[in-house]
Amino acid sequence: MNFFNSQKESDPRQLAQVKSWVSEVFDLSEDISVMITQLQCTEEGCPPIETVIAIMETPGKPRQYKIHKPLAEVKQTDIVSLTAG
Repeated sequence: MNFFNSQKESDPRQLAQVKSWVSEVFDLSEDISVMITQLQCTEEGCPPIETVIAIMETPGKPRQYKIHKPLAEVKQTDIVSLTAG
């Protein structure tokens, strides 16, 4: 993955919506931070763009999830599916 040359500008409304869905689906309290990053991967077999969600519940040990699509295409059902596995 290329962490330094991969991020496009994200729609702030979509970003806020996805954060809201994460908080709702995972039943997070307001003091838990959620970090969402869109990354581009250039490695073979890796999706071209993925959305990474980090839930910062425990200092130094975030829960991390990946959705293999751009942030603009993430739906609430994608967040719900993260709880299944």
